[in-house]
Amino acid sequence: MKSSVGVISSVGKFWRRNIMRFGVYEKVMPIETTPSRIVPDHIIRPDYISSNKVYSPKHPEIKDAEQIQGMRRSCKLASNVLLQVEKIIKPGVTTDDIDEFVHNKTIDAGAYPSPLHYMGFPKSVCTSVNNVAVHGIPDLRPLQNGDIINVDITVFFKGYHGDCSKTFLVGDVDNKGLELVGITEECLDMAIKLCGPGVPFCSIGNTISKYVKRRGFTVLPAFTGHGIGSYFHGPPDIYHSLNCYPGLMKPGMTFTIEPVISQGSELTVILEDGWTAVTEDSARAAQVEHTVLITEDGVDILTK
Repeated sequence: MKSSVGVISSVGKFWRRNIMRFGVYEKVMPIETTPSRIVPDHIIRPDYISSNKVYSPKHPEIKDAEQIQGMRRSCKLASNVLLQVEKIIKPGVTTDDIDEFVHNKTIDAGAYPSPLHYMGFPKSVCTSVNNVAVHGIPDLRPLQNGDIINVDITVFFKGYHGDCSKTFLVGDVDNKGLELVGITEECLDMAIKLCGPGVPFCSIGNTISKYVKRRGFTVLPAFTGHGIGSYFHGPPDIYHSLNCYPGLMKPGMTFTIEPVISQGSELTVILEDGWTAVTEDSARAAQVEHTVLITEDGVDILTK
């Protein structure tokens, strides 16, 4: 049986080897957070807040003109909030500060921050730093020079959800981190260009996975895009890894594309809070996301 000193030493050596392999950054684990923020009574809530039941259609929804207009409004608001977030990303700002900023901007616009109390999530935005792949819960850790952080924003506005995210650079990020974020953004652009009427949903993941593998990175297969509308999540499932998911894109469909790309293995671990997903090998992961609309002759990025 190893002594505790031996165990700590072994962990330290493992982490130093990973640093050399994946670059220079701080491994992140959840710390103290603050209570959930309050939403004024006049803000219209999604159904899952009042009923505690999550609704989604059984099949991919073909939206009519009124529904599409509703999606355009909510997606425009989500993208505007995300654009404003970029201005406050810097060393010393906590992820809880980001949560407060997003919460207030959303409420000021007359919308509800969709993640708040969705299936028990305690905050108004997801903030995933370095080795946190997705669903990071905002806390009191200050951002460090060299971090990468994904901020995932969804708003519920006038009956519809708009969803988008971006991985931001904090200060001076090392070359391996810059490459990871760049490849992830390329994957999203590539996937969107594929979309249009009659295109198989599975083509998104099959194309992304081959490209990522050639570049020496890994798709995290546990996390998918999804249909979205008056519901937060629904069909179709949008895989970013190799898959044979059935179905073809049709005009009027809206869904998210949100690849999560890692420097290391495809394995992730959900922490005790039930939400925070970290890479098993402590590699960094990056994610970017848009909500798109399939049109008669192609695709429209609603959160651009």
